[in-house]
Amino acid sequence: MNVLVTGGTGFLGSSLVPLLSGAGHRVRLLQRSAAPEAERLPGVVVQRGSVEDPAAAAAALDGVQAVFHLAGQVAFDPEDPASLYRLHVQGTRVVLEAAARAGVQRVVLASTSGAIAVFEEERVGTEADPYPIRTVADWPYYLSKIYQEKAALRIAADTGLPLVVLNPSLLLGPGDVRLSSTDVVWKFLKRRVPALPSGGVSFVDVRDAAHAFAAALVRGRPGERYLLGGANMTFREFFGRLERLSGVAAPRVRLPSAVNIAGAKLLERFSSWRGAEAPIDAPSVAMGERFWYCDSGKASEELGFVARDPQETLAETVSWLRANVEGRDRALTVAELATRS
Repeated sequence: MNVLVTGGTGFLGSSLVPLLSGAGHRVRLLQRSAAPEAERLPGVVVQRGSVEDPAAAAAALDGVQAVFHLAGQVAFDPEDPASLYRLHVQGTRVVLEAAARAGVQRVVLASTSGAIAVFEEERVGTEADPYPIRTVADWPYYLSKIYQEKAALRIAADTGLPLVVLNPSLLLGPGDVRLSSTDVVWKFLKRRVPALPSGGVSFVDVRDAAHAFAAALVRGRPGERYLLGGANMTFREFFGRLERLSGVAAPRVRLPSAVNIAGAKLLERFSSWRGAEAPIDAPSVAMGERFWYCDSGKASEELGFVARDPQETLAETVSWLRANVEGRDRALTVAELATRS
């Protein structure tokens, strides 16, 4: 098929595009930056442009039968929700409305498990759960992803566009050059997690998620959402496993949630006063006090989703970060790597 991929050089896209190329699809990437590594793959071409530009989206969709809309930005700064809304909501409207006009046969949208499975209590989420708007109200990233889903599903209902939504949990594994998703592991390795969070995390290997996205091209049911989670763990177990793999001691202190969050806010203010970056940001601390568990049974049954041993994912994440990121200043690392992508 002729396939358009937005966000093709991100963490997920970098695993998905080689799968699509290897399966014989002709792949077009729509993005603002160059992608020399992707262009070296058979059948892959790059078209420069933004998903927020209707003309660029329409041109990129010419002759396309299927779309993987992965373009997005993981950011938890509550001071700039407008940019996330423009990219996730407005950009999705632009791409999907253009896809409907072009008669595209299938659209696969990358959302997040945080648009479904986020809880104050310890429980496991499914696709039947309502949008957790109240729970994520302080986190513009997750709000923008919820509104993205709502907008996409509305366009699909109004136009008949065959849309499938996939909701991966925290993506881990090798190759996250921008630290967009593996940042929590990097902070652990740098001993920047001062206290043990009270909540729990769900994560999935980016390579397993990419296989599920590829399968959704033919096996996903239009109008449906699919959670992708490889393992659900308390943060105590999660950091305990990282300790055994890395030799870095996990945090032992466990404070009440309110104290944890208040302390992180004070640390941010103090770091700002000194003109330095805080070891860990307050939104990340607050998220650590929630439970992000999800059930991937629907994806396993309908998409053939299979998650590898989570220990393998954690080990390869640690190994890749140590070989490619650890020991260098984070701000410089992200800037350098972004220019190469």
